[in-house]
Amino acid sequence: MADIIAPSAPLPPLHVLLAAPRGFCAGVDRAIQIVETALKKFGAPVYVRHEIVHNRFVVESLEAKGAVFVKELDEVPDDRPVVFSAHGVPKAIPAEAQRRNMIYVDATCPLVSKVHREAEHHHEAGRTVLLIGHAGHPEVVGTIGQLPPGAVKLVETVEDVAGLTVDDPDNLAFATQTTLSVDDTGAIVDALRDRFPSISGPKREDICYATTNRQGAVKAIAPRADALLVLGAPNSSNSVRLVEVARAHGCTRAMLVQRAAQIDWDRLSKVRTLGITAGASAPEVLVDEVLAALRERFTVTVEEVVTATENVIFKLPRILAAE
Repeated sequence: MADIIAPSAPLPPLHVLLAAPRGFCAGVDRAIQIVETALKKFGAPVYVRHEIVHNRFVVESLEAKGAVFVKELDEVPDDRPVVFSAHGVPKAIPAEAQRRNMIYVDATCPLVSKVHREAEHHHEAGRTVLLIGHAGHPEVVGTIGQLPPGAVKLVETVEDVAGLTVDDPDNLAFATQTTLSVDDTGAIVDALRDRFPSISGPKREDICYATTNRQGAVKAIAPRADALLVLGAPNSSNSVRLVEVARAHGCTRAMLVQRAAQIDWDRLSKVRTLGITAGASAPEVLVDEVLAALRERFTVTVEEVVTATENVIFKLPRILAAE
């Protein structure tokens, strides 16, 4: 007599709120294309100073194609090309590459380069630059490194504003890291304007369109979600900010994960509505991976919540133009 197989229990339902926009921005797309195009043009290995973007999946994918990631320029042979990461580098780095007659390609996001130019403009006009950002982040290090030592003062919090000491309060300007929380940065800018009414700054904060849009999408889904997953790296500023934004807008169970394998399934066992987004350096394949893992455990329905559309494209540097 054949064994009778009992029917398996139905999978619990799960409604997924999929944030849009999410994932790669134009600056990240461009940076990855730069490394891939450099490999085609110059052959392997192509060296990359620091992670091209803050995502291990992306870095490991490029390593498999022949990219070699290093911490400093002195690890790169003179006769091989080097790419500078999307976060930007201090002026001393390309200057050293030129001194060594190296082939180098600058993958700095054009929106970060815009902040560099603004800081230089203010310095040339005799203003002290107050940079809103996180100490030690590569983008902040790169922006500070555009100007002589002491020309930039870092401001991380509203509380920092009260403790600022400046030589000429009437001759100040501010700039911002591009991957900050829109709300937190707005509060710092308000505090700066209250204390220094004549301070100069951009017409809009330098936070990039992609950061703003991804935070806007999270604000739309967070109040509806029992939990929310942000796909991104712990050293990715914009990804960490997405977790903070979700928690600030009603979803206390917002979690940062790099891959589906990192998901704490026990924490999702009673969840019936799950928000999902991805930081600007996280590829869509990782979102697909998470959705596949969810479908193994739940009966999944997906609702894409679109709050903005993006069509920004940045050109590659001339050095990589087809000959």
